[in-house]
Amino acid sequence: MDGKLLARIAAVVFVAIAITMTAIEMSRTSAPPRPASAAQTEAMRPEDPLLIELRRCQSIGAAGASDPDCLAAWAENRRRFLAPGARPAARISGGDQAEN
Repeated sequence: MDGKLLARIAAVVFVAIAITMTAIEMSRTSAPPRPASAAQTEAMRPEDPLLIELRRCQSIGAAGASDPDCLAAWAENRRRFLAPGARPAARISGGDQAEN
């Protein structure tokens, strides 16, 4: 067999496989969206005072860099996020205590 002929056959096979895979993918129905996990649902609760404060700080923009409440909220958020072995849902629900 000639090398050129072999390359052409390989190209035709590749294109045929690509077209077949595209047709199969397009014929699939989309899966329904999965419900949010418990951790995501807990994190999206608006009752969390830290989340409310962080959203307020986000809304005031650059002025948040000098606001003492925003600085305290960011420090608490970092503490919760970086705590070794912390589980987010457990740490957020009991976060009313300030650390020195």
